[in-house]
Amino acid sequence: MAEGQNLTFTVNGRKVSLAALPGETLADLLRNRLFLTGTKIGCNEAECGSCTVLVEGEAILSCNYPAERAEGKNVVTIEGLAGSADGNIELHPLQEAFIVHGAVQCGFCIPGQIMTAYALLQNKPDPSSEDIRTALKDTLCRCAGYPRLRMPSRPQRRSCGQASGSASHTGRIGQRISPDRPSPIASGCYGESDRAGNLHG
Repeated sequence: MAEGQNLTFTVNGRKVSLAALPGETLADLLRNRLFLTGTKIGCNEAECGSCTVLVEGEAILSCNYPAERAEGKNVVTIEGLAGSADGNIELHPLQEAFIVHGAVQCGFCIPGQIMTAYALLQNKPDPSSEDIRTALKDTLCRCAGYPRLRMPSRPQRRSCGQASGSASHTGRIGQRISPDRPSPIASGCYGESDRAGNLHG
């Protein structure tokens, strides 16, 4: 795409059109020109996963994804999962699950973790423990909270088929997660590493 040509695509259900910039990545466009700063840039080398967004339903690393490749496509960022009700932000069930299960620590990797988990659940609504491990293994957490990061995907397996916000997806949203509701992944799957005291061990 030549410099100066318009780049047109849909982000979180909204059609946008901007002048193409040579060498611009999708992460830079989202953050610097659309001000969707939920997408983080960690390594800037497509290694850590913190920049993960969805393009046509597929989880991609936006820090090395040329912005021009988004032409005509549907992009969903972490902001697109949340909805609003009566002027208040309404978190997607998967976002709520990350909070309920204590998966959020420093928070920097969380948008990438959630978008990766969301992509998994779109394609496999009832993932096994191994499916979750495999999907999240390349999304790095410097806080080493991996057991907690894997837990939210299981209770939400039947309730994250659609974003709460304006982005259009197929599927359904189930009931909200209760803090008292046990996670199927919490007992047996990770053994001793599930204990809060071993979270960083």
